[in-house]
Amino acid sequence: MAIDVLITEKQIAERIKLLADEIHQEYQGKELVVVCILNGAFVFCADLVRQLKIPVYMDFLKASSYGDSTVSSGNLKIDLDLKVDIENKHVLLVEDIVDTGLTLTNVIDRLSNRRPASLKLASLLFKKARNTHLVNIDYLGFSIDDLFVIGYGLDFAGKFRELPFIGVYSEDK
Repeated sequence: MAIDVLITEKQIAERIKLLADEIHQEYQGKELVVVCILNGAFVFCADLVRQLKIPVYMDFLKASSYGDSTVSSGNLKIDLDLKVDIENKHVLLVEDIVDTGLTLTNVIDRLSNRRPASLKLASLLFKKARNTHLVNIDYLGFSIDDLFVIGYGLDFAGKFRELPFIGVYSEDK
């Protein structure tokens, strides 16, 4: 097994600061509900909301399509739903990675049915090569090639979330 650094801790911090500045400009003076998609987005979401200069209400949604595999199963599983009523509220969905877009398409459809005032997406990573379900990413950290990445909240079978950088996972070495 080998892990090669793809995006450094410093690069992540700098990009999150810029994203937070954009979000602050858009939502200044508005009530914002930040919805963190668990488990992978928890590190990104925590760092992002700490950089915001506006008050937010936090909630969590647990959705996945990977299980313990490096490839999406195509089946969406929702284990934890929102507790807050988002009707007529501005909602910012925070995700770790948009890969095929299947998970996000389903989550966005589900949340849109609850009639929020607005629903936008912040994603740390985007894999254009694997995207089969188009999702509009309003605030994007980084576009990456078709690699299996870990660290900074992203995992392989529950491991490696604690890494402070984003690395490429390989079983070769």
